[in-house]
Amino acid sequence: MPANLKLRVVKSIAEVDPAQWDACANPDVDPQADNILQKERFNPFVTHAFLTCCEASGSATPRTGWGGAHVLVEDEAGGLLACAPTYVKTHSQGEYVFDHGWADAYERAGGRYYPKLQTCVPFTPAPGRRLLVADGPRSAEARKALVAGLRAATQKLGASSLHVAFCQESEWNELGAQGFLRRTNKQFHFVNKGYGGFDDFLGALASRKRKVLKRERRDALAAGIEIEWATGASLTRAHWDAFFVFYLDTGGRKWGTPYLNRKFFEMLHERMADRVLLVMAKRAGKYIAGALNLIGDDALYGRNWGCVEEHPFLHFEVCYYQAIDFALSRGLSRVEAGAQGEHKLLRGYEPAPTYSAHLIPDPRFARAVEDFLERERADVERAIEAYAEHTPFRKGEPPKAGGDGAGS
Repeated sequence: MPANLKLRVVKSIAEVDPAQWDACANPDVDPQADNILQKERFNPFVTHAFLTCCEASGSATPRTGWGGAHVLVEDEAGGLLACAPTYVKTHSQGEYVFDHGWADAYERAGGRYYPKLQTCVPFTPAPGRRLLVADGPRSAEARKALVAGLRAATQKLGASSLHVAFCQESEWNELGAQGFLRRTNKQFHFVNKGYGGFDDFLGALASRKRKVLKRERRDALAAGIEIEWATGASLTRAHWDAFFVFYLDTGGRKWGTPYLNRKFFEMLHERMADRVLLVMAKRAGKYIAGALNLIGDDALYGRNWGCVEEHPFLHFEVCYYQAIDFALSRGLSRVEAGAQGEHKLLRGYEPAPTYSAHLIPDPRFARAVEDFLERERADVERAIEAYAEHTPFRKGEPPKAGGDGAGS
């Protein structure tokens, strides 16, 4: 660390001034800038408010296996120059970059994999900045100090390893040049290619695929189901009460114990209502399904879904088609629909790589993991190329505006 900079590790986001954290998390940037670090605009997940919801609600705490260890770089006067949302993990749940096999192998060889350090947003597979650096003349110096601080924290806290999950590609390359192991995976994102609305998007699809999407949308609402968007001032307790029931049902089936509690959603409403979109489905005056999204300046991020009634294609309508509708209505450039889900491909969501970087101090274990990652990266690249050949878009023809007519 440079002598004029100070490194601190704090156990709670509450120990950091919100305005200073957010100046690092979402610095004012030019969306037209050439620098790849400046191309991502406001990301809601790295804000002080969102991390507070995770921690203060009791969802991400040492009791649940998420012990705060946020790394801060400060100047001589205590001003925050850089930070990284980081947690001491005693398990690998809620991360979406799966390393259970690594843990098993390391412990079979006599090592102790947990605790480990995880630089990430809890329970959130949304790509974005992880090395948060405020704009200013000392940003490059602070950035180097932050990476050094993460290394030091790994050693000081007795962690087996450090994992920077769902980082930007530029951060992935930067950390790789400093000895971190590099991992890739894939998600499916909808990209707004200048569509004026959903019909324009439909016009970009091959005729057969377009008919399938139209039929799915009709069938999803055939039982008299209505769709409602709730955001900002239109969000009510009734929306949250219904959605939490949906969330518990899905979370209980997926993970056994849902990661987020009711207080998390209450805090999200209090602190970030203008950045929340609930897509709610109602039948016979009762909410029966819903999807939670967060709104960035440039993207809509799909997060959670649940229902109490099963209807054909309702999941696709609420989670994917309505998200596209909303994003286009706001002029957003993309919809990121979360982890996994090859079924998204035929709904207009295209394959996109995701990135994570891993620091493993044990050289023998690092060599074994790197050998695996080299093969895995090649597999991911081939998979993305293969998926890209099977998107529903027209090939070799310009898109037709207006969805090729209402009767197609």
